[in-house]
Amino acid sequence: MLSLTAIACASIIVAWALYRAQEAFTAYKVDCSIGVQNGCKKAPRLKNWWPLGIDRLIQIWTADADQRLMDLFTFHFRDVGTTLEQKFLGTIAFGTIEPRNLEAMMSSQEKDFGFGLRRQIFFPLLGDGIFTQEGEPWRHSRKMLQPQFGKQQYNGLEIFQVHINNLLDRISEKSDRLDLQSLFFQLTLDTTTEYLCGRSINSLAEKQCSKGSNFAEEFEIAQNYVVQRFRLLDLYWIIGGKKFRNACDTVHRFMDSIIDSRYDKAKEDPEEKDRYGLFDAIAENSTDRKALRAQLLNVLLAGRDTTACLLTWTFYHLAQRPDVLHRLNAEIESKLNGRTDFTRDDLKKMGYLENVLKEVLRLYPSVPVNTRTAHRTTVLPVGGGPDQDSPVLIRKGENVAFCVYAMHRREDLYGPDAEAFRPERWEDKNLPLFQSTLSKQWGYLPFNGGPRVCLGQDFALIEASCAVIRILQRYPKVELAMEVPRRDWVGWSSHKTEGCPMTAYERQKMTLVLSLKEGCWVKLSES
Repeated sequence: MLSLTAIACASIIVAWALYRAQEAFTAYKVDCSIGVQNGCKKAPRLKNWWPLGIDRLIQIWTADADQRLMDLFTFHFRDVGTTLEQKFLGTIAFGTIEPRNLEAMMSSQEKDFGFGLRRQIFFPLLGDGIFTQEGEPWRHSRKMLQPQFGKQQYNGLEIFQVHINNLLDRISEKSDRLDLQSLFFQLTLDTTTEYLCGRSINSLAEKQCSKGSNFAEEFEIAQNYVVQRFRLLDLYWIIGGKKFRNACDTVHRFMDSIIDSRYDKAKEDPEEKDRYGLFDAIAENSTDRKALRAQLLNVLLAGRDTTACLLTWTFYHLAQRPDVLHRLNAEIESKLNGRTDFTRDDLKKMGYLENVLKEVLRLYPSVPVNTRTAHRTTVLPVGGGPDQDSPVLIRKGENVAFCVYAMHRREDLYGPDAEAFRPERWEDKNLPLFQSTLSKQWGYLPFNGGPRVCLGQDFALIEASCAVIRILQRYPKVELAMEVPRRDWVGWSSHKTEGCPMTAYERQKMTLVLSLKEGCWVKLSES
């Protein structure tokens, strides 16, 4: 016979469950009324075959293992719709590649959305920095960092030139076949550490194993773990363990060594304080050493990885497109006549170089996919109904992924050859992208948009421009020295553009950025 205590406990549990069910039902009715008031309709559904949408997670992991994850996402948007609903690990989530929706999430309705679990997922690696912060802490970080990325801070280009010279020295050792991707990651590590701390680690100048090589390996391992955690959403805590902790510890020790080196140099030569503007700005606004390390690491991630990937994809395509390479070489020669001491004003005259980099960033944006979580029940402007032109209800707590990679490959924005690498498209005033102010501003987002637009985009583009020019001045002939898997169709669909060289057949490695799985092996020649 049950005791009175057991009966009382059971009654309390049942009452609590009924209360929560009633609370959830009331919230659902309120949310539905918001949807009705705004004329919301259902977005097309990405079908699931397994309970709780587990098959979706397996599909993502399988595509990632095959280095085709972005290909999979692009296919789903083409197959289902530019805004879609899906069941993912038992929850309702959304995806969109609509410029109007991206504008809403990142600008006009920004306060309705936030990062959700991003801080908890990223914290073991990145700590409390500008990329994981929201609200007042983020505004404080943004205000503190913004002046440090003013163009006057690197207007003379010397910070880039010295490390590009080291890069050219390394290339000359084995120009017949080398992996540019690994060298570009060293280049951007060197420039970013100098910009951060006034002194570079000079990994390219090291003849033997670079002191940054172990950091690079462990940083990549840690990023891989973070991405896997991110895909599990509420179950992120499942992914971790000793290997993840060790990788994060290695990254943190590397950053600590940079901090120690900076303080030691300042003690040796106090007059060099002006070299440490960015470091000092962060240090003065950090509550402790961990906060300082986190902010420095956040900036290092942006400065190193995104620019290295931009340069990698640029040379990967230049090596396959002799027509583009020829025109770019001709522009460099005509504008500079062999000069290596060019200025920012010289760079402004190189329209074709600008278009080459814009086209690379279109096909391989710095952050190819991102997410937002609804802080409160709200609506996306478009994506619902049979014509996908009606608003879509987004309930509090639901996640919306936006895939800039897939949006940048929309034929209705970039033409029927949207999958092709063609820098000349940016010279076409009739490009569909340019036909409305909204699509022009929000249909091309290589560096994010709205209040959180990338602070370092000018720094990245200037560094990439300098590197491309200097390498091609020395080695105007670039050939691929690796096998490229080619297909008649793009990935998961039968989508095909006749007569256009396709992209998306390369094996892509997705961490927090998008790189080449096997590196960028090329042969560089002086003629």
